[in-house]
Amino acid sequence: MEIGILGPLSVSIDGTSVVPTAAKPRQLLALLAVNAGRHVSMTTLTDELWDGAPPSGPASVVQTYVKQLRRAIALALGPDRECAPKDVLCRGYAGYALNLPAPVVEADVFQQLSNRGLRALATGNDEAASRLLGEALGFWRGPALADVRIGPALRAEMLHLEEARRSALEGRITADLRLGRHAEVIGELRALTERFPLQESLHALLMLALYRCGRSWQALEAFRKLRASTIRELGIEPPLHVQKLHRAILAADPELDLDTHSLAAL
Repeated sequence: MEIGILGPLSVSIDGTSVVPTAAKPRQLLALLAVNAGRHVSMTTLTDELWDGAPPSGPASVVQTYVKQLRRAIALALGPDRECAPKDVLCRGYAGYALNLPAPVVEADVFQQLSNRGLRALATGNDEAASRLLGEALGFWRGPALADVRIGPALRAEMLHLEEARRSALEGRITADLRLGRHAEVIGELRALTERFPLQESLHALLMLALYRCGRSWQALEAFRKLRASTIRELGIEPPLHVQKLHRAILAADPELDLDTHSLAAL
């Protein structure tokens, strides 16, 4: 079984998709896929599917969706299957679970590569950090579960995944800056700061990249935009480490040209 949630939902057995077209069964499968190998309680399933306003007899409706999913699983397993659909989508005392030996879950592979990359970054192995984090980010095919209706349980998982993605992205860009790839990351950082106008660390990385490319006035303009956003939206000044970077750019501090020193506080 291969499970993909870093983009449109993808669940396949031996290359055959078992993702339904109907919205509710797809949502149910997405929640089970996110929790592959673990039982999801009926309470959690009900809250996810109906967000506090379930129909009468929600357990029987869930059972109907489960039957639909098992039919798709049976087709994917084929006539010579070694296990039954009920073994793959199994019922336990607490709820339901996707339970196939050694599933390939792209989110798990992303997290493993990301963790290795961030450890490499922390130890100063910037080449390995850039490579590993780049590989990790390559598993993203778009917004997580882009084609699935989202309830409270999946929303929490998506927030966790997006935060992990942003951490990996900032780590990879930091490694690239340490490696002298300033010009190559400016376009990416401009897009990211437009998307996340209050993410101070991204603005700091953009400021440093612009400064190192000889575009000091644009680096100062990036700080001005961040400051205007934080004051307007949050009523506060940018954090001290970004203000310190701003002052260093104004002073053309030579330490900004030293990778480890200028990035240590970001």
